[in-house]
Amino acid sequence: MQGQGTLSVVATPIGNLGDLSQRAIEVLTGADLVLAEDTRHTGRLLAHLHSTVPQRSLHEHNEQQRIAEVLARLEAGEHLALVSDAGTPTVSDPGFRLLAACAAAGARIVPIPGPSAVLAALVVSGLPTDRVSFDGFLPRRAGPRRARLDELADEVRTMVLYLSPHRAATDLRDLAEALGPERRAALCRELTKRHEEVRRGTLAELAALAAEGVRGEVTLVVAGEERAGRATGDPADLATQIAEVEALRAAGQGTKEAVATVAERAGGSKRSLYQAVLAARQTSRPSREGP
Repeated sequence: MQGQGTLSVVATPIGNLGDLSQRAIEVLTGADLVLAEDTRHTGRLLAHLHSTVPQRSLHEHNEQQRIAEVLARLEAGEHLALVSDAGTPTVSDPGFRLLAACAAAGARIVPIPGPSAVLAALVVSGLPTDRVSFDGFLPRRAGPRRARLDELADEVRTMVLYLSPHRAATDLRDLAEALGPERRAALCRELTKRHEEVRRGTLAELAALAAEGVRGEVTLVVAGEERAGRATGDPADLATQIAEVEALRAAGQGTKEAVATVAERAGGSKRSLYQAVLAARQTSRPSREGP
């Protein structure tokens, strides 16, 4: 890109206005234009800063249409600031498609670090922070939701998820069922705000708590699977476990339920055993080809 424009990606407070950095203030009061997820929400922040910088909306419904305009402004040498309603843009918020297009065009993109619900929840959770995965919101549709839960069940890293307060009880119930009721977790609510609350316990305990109702912004941190990645055992042990799964199926259990039962008893990975069961079935099927 020939122009000398800059796109600053600005993290804004997730609750407490005191968390806005001096550098972020300088950008939001000195830019040529602020690209905001919700101009009304960001307008209140700019008014607090006595900023007169004009805004332009950029949200999930118009992001693609804004790209050409943004690239033209950067080509003309303007300084633009991208913000979401709270926290760091593009983290379960709009902006990814715009940033990808700007990067592909060779535009100058500058991060202005700051508040993040993911990191705030992680550091207060009391769970390991050396290896972490972020999974955003669980899918709503049954098929993708089940697939995601199956993936999370064997995840060895600490997991951070966002929960909608309206679906928190259902999400926690499903997580407890898929990952195990005794899996450690921390439910972080209204971080940095007046009613900030962190509840630590098992998924079953937190699911029971959420069943009574949850309000505000919710971030969940869940411990990784300590046994996932452990070898299922030698071939003889694996064959025995496959046989146990098939015996449970013959007795009326579903495949996933049987796999979970055997893997729990053997101290192995549910995913690895499930894949081994499917592979064994493929091998045992008689060929339809003639001699």
